[in-house]
This record gives sequence, C-alpha cells and structure tokens, in this order.
Amino acid sequence: MSEPDLNLLLTLDALLAEGSVAGAARRLRLSPSAMSRSLARLRDATGDPLLVRAGRGLVPSPRALELRERVGPLVQEALAALRPAAALDLARLEREFTLRTREGFVENFGAALLARVAAEAPGVRLRFVPKPDRDNEPLRNGSVDLETGIVGTTTGPELRAQALFRDRFVGAVREGHALSRGRVTAMRYAAGRHVAISRRSTGGGPVDDALAAQALKRDVAVTVSGFAEALALARGSDLIATVPERHTGTLRDGLVSFALPLALEPFTVALLWHPRMDGDAAHRWLRGIVREACA
Repeated sequence: MSEPDLNLLLTLDALLAEGSVAGAARRLRLSPSAMSRSLARLRDATGDPLLVRAGRGLVPSPRALELRERVGPLVQEALAALRPAAALDLARLEREFTLRTREGFVENFGAALLARVAAEAPGVRLRFVPKPDRDNEPLRNGSVDLETGIVGTTTGPELRAQALFRDRFVGAVREGHALSRGRVTAMRYAAGRHVAISRRSTGGGPVDDALAAQALKRDVAVTVSGFAEALALARGSDLIATVPERHTGTLRDGLVSFALPLALEPFTVALLWHPRMDGDAAHRWLRGIVREACA
C-alpha cells in the first residue's frame, strides 16, 4: 500500500474551509482544474465524496465535517513546525542545562557564569557533572548539553568545538618548599618528588615526554585522577603538582606556582557540543555566555 501524499492535507484544509473548488483554488493559488484534480485524489484516498453538489454549490459530507475538526489544527501544527523558531525570550525561558567539566572549571568560572544566567534568564538552571573520561557519548545521547576539554584524537569527528581559552602547565608547591625559592631548572624540577595526574592506569603525558627529551625523569610518588587531589597533596607535603594554570587558578590558592622549565606548547581548552543543538536558540545563548565567562 502506497503512502498517502501529505500535501493533500493542505488541499483538504482549504476545500473544507472554503466550501468550494474555486475558493480553495484561490486560497492556494492554483487553477480550478488543478484543484478539481486534487479533490478527485482526496476522494480516492479517503473513500468518501467529501464535498457533494447541492444546487450551484457544494456541501460537506458527514466525513468531511468530522475531518474539518481535525485537519485544521493538524495543518497549523505542521506549518508552525516548519517555520523558523520564535525569537528567544530569555526572561520567560525555563530550562535546565547540564555541563560536563573537570574540577577547577566551576571554581574558576562558575560564579561569573551563574551571574550572567541570573541576570538574563532567571528561569534557567545549570547542572554541573564531573568529567571522569573523554568519552563523548553523553553529548551524543543528549544527557549532557555542553562539555569542556581538549580536542584530540578521541574527540568524536561529528562534534562541534569552539575555543574557550589558552592554558599551560605550571608547577605548584607549598610555601617553604625548595622549589618556592630560586630559579627552577629542569634538573631541579625532575629531582623532586611528584604527584602525577592521570585518568588512565598507565602511560605518561606531555610533561614526561618533555623531560625524556632532556634525558630526565620524574620521581612520581603517587598518582591521582584529578587536579584538586594533586593540589591537596602538594599543599600538605613536599610533593610537586603539575596542573593547568588557568583551569586551577583558585584551586592553587596558598600554593607557590612556577613556570615549568620545559619546552611545552600551550594548549586550548574548548567547548564541545553535538551538532543537533546548533539551531537551538537557548543552547546558542548558553554557549555564548560560557565563552564570555571564560574570556
């Protein structure tokens, strides 16, 4: 059985509203003969005459009267769905957005972001969830609206990305630590005891690669999965934590920070989202204020 031509709904709506072939033709800017052919197709599709001649005019059949109550709203809904979205009214917007970030993001940028939300869209709620891995599935399945991270080989090729800020690795030690005084050289840095940060069970990273290029190696006393844990251990011991500078700004309060004596390139922290949200006006607004909060 062939699928019905949904364009006939527009024709049926016009015929039922006008009650004549000529009126419906004018309404849809068609010729009377073209409208007559469409009426014939509608009669075949519904198995009902729909409009029956009575004197010089046409009167609706019982089936047509029944359809008139249903077809009009259906056509209006379809037309509304195909129109551009209405202008975004932030003052009336009520919605919850979920953002997936690593620790340090909320502490450094959350307050500025919430201030913008409260001022522009008080009905919007934000939910921050941790980012334990680089799996982009939460963006794909819609459980997360936005994510921050570094675009790499594991980033889904279909995802959209926009730069938030540039960052670099720095060292952080407690007050009074040997590296809190004097010039920090690669040899001094490597000679200390370190807390490493890794979400993987094995393998080094760019810091270890840069040290290896100078025939040096860190003495890693402990490995943790997050920045906050590493900085807490550095604050209470002689361990050296190596963390992103901007991402951990407030987390490093009370610690002494220093530039790494290594040939390391800065990296870009980006905002990631799924392309199905490109046209969503509220999502577009949120992306904009996140970028501005991180500027």
